Amino acid sequence: MEKLISEFSFGLFFWQSLIFIFLVLLLKKFAWKPILDAVNQRETSIKDAMSEAEKARDEMASIEENNQKVLKEARAERETLLKEARATGAEMVAQAKADAQAEADKIIAQAQEAIQNEKRAAVNELKNQVAQISLEIAEKVIDTELDNKDKQAKLVGKLLKDASL
Repeated sequence: MEKLISEFSFGLFFWQSLIFIFLVLLLKKFAWKPILDAVNQRETSIKDAMSEAEKARDEMASIEENNQKVLKEARAERETLLKEARATGAEMVAQAKADAQAEADKIIAQAQEAIQNEKRAAVNELKNQVAQISLEIAEKVIDTELDNKDKQAKLVGKLLKDASL
């Protein structure tokens, strides 16, 4: 029996080994290759995803750096524009003050000239009135003085004496 059991064990071992080898060959031919291909494909996709993630990280760092640079330039440009606006505003205020001063000076000069013209006109009018009154007075004086002939002769004599040739 032992022999039978030993033969049976050997036969069982033989058939199990043969089935195992057959199963390994069958798996190798039909299952291992697709499994290994799937594993290799998965490994490749993971590597690709990692390299894409690394590229994306590098690109994000570059974009962040560019954003910081653009932001810094924008701040500098804003400061420049503000300085220019302040300078322009101050310049406009100064120009407006200068224009107002020039206009005021012009108005004052015109007013002074108008005053002088009015003064001259008043003086001329006064002179004309004084001359007119003087003529009227002289005419009346001469009329009364020249009523008689003796007074006329004396006046003519006096005038001739006073006149020098």
